[in-house]
Amino acid sequence: MLFMVIERFKHGDSKAIGERFQKSGRMLPEGVAYHASWLDPAGTLCYQLMEASHQELLDPWVSRWTDLMDFEIVPVLTSADFWAKAGSTNKVDRD
Repeated sequence: MLFMVIERFKHGDSKAIGERFQKSGRMLPEGVAYHASWLDPAGTLCYQLMEASHQELLDPWVSRWTDLMDFEIVPVLTSADFWAKAGSTNKVDRD
């Protein structure tokens, strides 16, 4: 499964986050894969695309950063996967 992780930097403080990342890396647990990330121009939000077999695998990673960030985790599908499922559902509905 894919997850869009929205990180809101507490107090807008990206410096502490950058320092920890430089020292310790992303600190992902086994079974979680990082795909890409984007930051807002102000440097107060980060959007990360992660992959794991289930959302609970992200919990240890979140706990390693929760003192510096608030997290929102949203399960997502690629557009291709969404439309493939929607197409198969629509086809079933028409039969």
